[in-house]
Amino acid sequence: MAEEKKGEKKGAEKDTKEKKGSSADVEALVDGVQRDITKLRQEVGKMIVGHEEIVEGVVMCLLADGQVLLEGVPGLGKTMLVRTLSEALDCDFSRIQFTPDMMPADILGTNMIVEDEHGGKHFEFQKGPIFTNILLADEVNRATPKTQAALLEAMQEKSVTIGNTTYKLDPPFFVLATQNPLEMEGTYPLPEAQLDRFLFKLNVKFPSRDELHLIMERTTAKDTPKVEVATKKSRILEMRLMAREVPVARHVMDYALKLIQATHPNLPEAVEATRRYVRFGSSPRGAQAIIITAKIRALMQGRFNVSVEDVRHTAMAALRHRIILNFEGEAEGVQTDEILQEIIKKTAETKP
Repeated sequence: MAEEKKGEKKGAEKDTKEKKGSSADVEALVDGVQRDITKLRQEVGKMIVGHEEIVEGVVMCLLADGQVLLEGVPGLGKTMLVRTLSEALDCDFSRIQFTPDMMPADILGTNMIVEDEHGGKHFEFQKGPIFTNILLADEVNRATPKTQAALLEAMQEKSVTIGNTTYKLDPPFFVLATQNPLEMEGTYPLPEAQLDRFLFKLNVKFPSRDELHLIMERTTAKDTPKVEVATKKSRILEMRLMAREVPVARHVMDYALKLIQATHPNLPEAVEATRRYVRFGSSPRGAQAIIITAKIRALMQGRFNVSVEDVRHTAMAALRHRIILNFEGEAEGVQTDEILQEIIKKTAETKP
């Protein structure tokens, strides 16, 4: 009996050591991810002044394997942000300037007749600028709906279909689309189906005076900062996989789902602002966006668990483009951010 107890004790000690080792391994992995993300943000910060929340949101979408929509007036550094990110990741970069006369083939590519050395002719697919790692879709709302729709398959399935042939895009494939909120003439508002494909919608705000001073110093001086490679493409794919392994407690996920339900005016969870100003609320993609980016935020802060605060932090960017206002909301100029602020404020946490 004594030997059996000693054996059980040794077995328990072994299990405890294995658990500690496992915990230490997880801690080391989390530290590594946090360190790599911090380095990436620092390299981007060499060129981009301010916009810490925008940079954080873009990195979250990159690691979540999602796309991001940047909205802001011209000249705020949206293009520079995307270019700097591609340099810091050592990724291929393409920029497409959307115009009303642009056709889908200008983005995707087309089959062309090519003559070989023997005089024979055959069709050969010439790849368009969408075959890259990081794609800047500049002023995407200036293109016609037909051309906008050419991005849908690439954004969702990470592939391009031409005729009967489907071409896979090399990972990571990351779309950052920009649109100007002020220029209405000659623009085609993005349809709800396409807006829903974007993981985040980030509003790029005008910089403060101190930030303007720093921008002037960096952009008008003789030497400009040099961006170094912070991490490789393979590391991005590794961090994406790890982000999905971060556990989410039942009560934390329940809180995220309650936020989604609160955007629907016909559900009992809806707040007063939702019932009054909203026609349609968020799709389940909104909840997916909140959860996966909350996992990434936890890793950014060195944690391997998601908190309710992580959910609150990511909810605004994940939902602001997934709420459709009714006539009264549009007539009174209500902003979806105002509705979301009320939803986050009034939605009670689920007790664990």
